[in-house]
Amino acid sequence: MVLKNYETVFILTPLLNEAQVTETVEKFRQVLKENGADIIHEENWGLKKLAYPIQKKSTGFYMLVEFAAPSTIVDTLELAYRRDERVVRFLTTALDKHAVAYNERRRNGEMNMQKAAKQQKESQPA
Repeated sequence: MVLKNYETVFILTPLLNEAQVTETVEKFRQVLKENGADIIHEENWGLKKLAYPIQKKSTGFYMLVEFAAPSTIVDTLELAYRRDERVVRFLTTALDKHAVAYNERRRNGEMNMQKAAKQQKESQPA
């Protein structure tokens, strides 16, 4: 069985408290694990303002999950998103080798190191 790399971002309704957000994320983590996915990385982006109102809400809890799984898992995961009324929006994308390399560098903090080095170089007198 060939595993592909995926990244999913979902937005939860802002009416939830921290315990409910954690419970919801755990539910989707279980869906992934039950279907043979290896979770590579998770990020909680917190409560953010939406670009436009969705269901009369202007904010939402953003979550990002990066995982490796068989291609059949996407339908199962998105069905679970659709059935859960706490999910406002979701997007799952397949990652190519360049996106996987970029995510690895971002997780290791290389992006911030390059930016800091560039700023330091610019701030030094000539």
